[in-house]
Formats: sequence, structure tokens, C-alpha cells
Amino acid sequence: MDIKRRFVFFGFGFSMGIIILLFFLNGKNASCNYFPNARMLEILRSKQRVYDADVIQLMTEKNIDSSEVANLLLYGDIDFSKSKVRQEPCRYYWIDGYIKEKETTIYVENCDTLVTIQKLTLHE
Repeated sequence: MDIKRRFVFFGFGFSMGIIILLFFLNGKNASCNYFPNARMLEILRSKQRVYDADVIQLMTEKNIDSSEVANLLLYGDIDFSKSKVRQEPCRYYWIDGYIKEKETTIYVENCDTLVTIQKLTLHE
């Protein structure tokens, strides 16, 4: 079999594979988060969120709404050196990011079905 014919077969098979993938994945919210930070943030975003009373008070004082915290869970960076990732039954994460262009840190408790925002710190 000559090289030209091999490329034709390869191209045909590759094209069919792409078409099949597009057919099956069309309209699905498929994503590939390979890095630990992105994977953990996606898990935290997918669960129901509850805010500690002190956090709610601070958010009211500083005029911060829950969408800004959700944005921090989308674009933030987890500090794994401070976090307690092997704790049972709930794990704890320090997440750094920005709210209203100010450096912010939140402390999150991640349980089976619930995420609790326990601390929120705005660095002035």
C-alpha cells in the first residue's frame, strides 16, 4: 500500500471520528479540567453554597453580592499549601482572587453536598 493511500484512509477515519464526537457531544456541557486547581474549583461551583453569618455581615458592609464570590470560585487560585485537602469528612480550601479589584481570600469548607464559605478577607 503506498503512502498516498494510507493518508486517504487515515483522513477518512479521522474525519469520521470527529463527526461522531461532534454528534455525541453536541449540546452537552463537556469540559476537560486536568489541573487540580480547575478541577477543585469546578467541584466547589457545582455544589450548593452556604455563607457563614460573619461572611454575610461583611458582604453586606462592603456591598459584595454572591455573584462576586461565584466569580472568585471561577477565576480564583487555591492555595494548596494552606488548605486541608486530606481532612475527613469535610475538606478546607483557601482560595485567593479578586473582588472589586481588591485582593481577596476566602476559606471554604467542602462537604459531600454542601460548600460553606467560612471566612472572607479583603486585603486593603
